[in-house]
Amino acid sequence: AGHVAVEVQDPVRPARLRSFGGPTHVVAHSLGGLVTCEAYARHADLPEGRVVLMGSPVRGSRTARAVASHWYGPAALGPLALGELARERDAAWRLPREIGVIAGSLPVGIGRAFADLPQPNDGTVCVDETELSGATSRIVHDVSHTGMLFSSAVADSAVKFLATGSFG
Repeated sequence: AGHVAVEVQDPVRPARLRSFGGPTHVVAHSLGGLVTCEAYARHADLPEGRVVLMGSPVRGSRTARAVASHWYGPAALGPLALGELARERDAAWRLPREIGVIAGSLPVGIGRAFADLPQPNDGTVCVDETELSGATSRIVHDVSHTGMLFSSAVADSAVKFLATGSFG
């Protein structure tokens, strides 16, 4: 069971997650996944529950770095996105909670206008940018970055992971 926290404007607020009073699962997309990982890393007392990252460039984003290189980049991305999305890093999950990673491989999206993205990619984030060492389970769907938000296959995978801890 457990609660599912949904905060579109502020993906992970520790006080909000604590307020549910039981296991709380989080599903986060793109930058929201980076914010989620940071929240769990900083707040060890958050309630039990599983985490699903969808299209989150935990290793950094080639698209964000390409946008940041233009004169309008910093203003277009904003300070949080510029600082988190554009930064290359080795990503490892070392926390005692199950985390699943969903990536997309349909190369349709705005990222292709800014960067020459290697295959496979979801049009904005490359599959290799979503690779998280220590993740419990991982799956790649033939969806675009934005399309994964509307995909029944992605939703089914997220629900399966939240229920079982595996995409199967």
